[in-house]
Amino acid sequence: MTNLSNRKQNFFDQVGNILKTLIILLMLSGLANVVIQEKKTQLKKASQHLISSIYGSPPLVMEGGNPYIRALMRTISASESNYLNPYHVIYSGKYVKDLSKHPNQCITIVDGPNQGKCTTASGRYQFLNTTWEEKATQYHPHPSKFLLWKDYSFEAQYQDQVLYNWLTDSKAWNEDITKLLETGKIDQVLELLSPTWTSLGYGIENNSMTKHLPQIYQKLLKEELKNNEK
Repeated sequence: MTNLSNRKQNFFDQVGNILKTLIILLMLSGLANVVIQEKKTQLKKASQHLISSIYGSPPLVMEGGNPYIRALMRTISASESNYLNPYHVIYSGKYVKDLSKHPNQCITIVDGPNQGKCTTASGRYQFLNTTWEEKATQYHPHPSKFLLWKDYSFEAQYQDQVLYNWLTDSKAWNEDITKLLETGKIDQVLELLSPTWTSLGYGIENNSMTKHLPQIYQKLLKEELKNNEK
């Protein structure tokens, strides 16, 4: 009986040790995942700063238009979607392939004043699906039609064109943004637009790019003016 009891005890001791080992491994795995995610976040931020320092913001797909407005669009992008392929990015940095329509994926916000809510911000200018639907209805140059229905492609050139048409509509902003930019009032323009794109400053949610935006705009404006002369 004693040997049987000893064997049972040894068995339970071994099971207990195995469970302890598994718990430790799971804890280490969870810690490793946290570290990996932190490193990924750090690398993403570092890559964004590198992109900004080298490129400022990638060129627009849309051709033509006022160089001051084009530089402003690229400045918005530098703050809102600082990636090499910003047209396909949604909130969180994930990329989507299909731009036949707004992606409309609601992703949980992980930090900032709106933490815990979800956002459908997508594309180069991080249009919410509701904003895109409203502005595309007004400014999309080529909606597809079927009977009474209209669809609004979210392809890169249309993201550009909808925003360009919106920014150049003085009635939409109660200001002539083009004239403000042409007279050097970039800070006033950023403040005007900040309720729409909070990362532009003057609002509740700055980011690491916010304080650099006026300088980034000047750099991009030089590029756009130079390209406009060709």
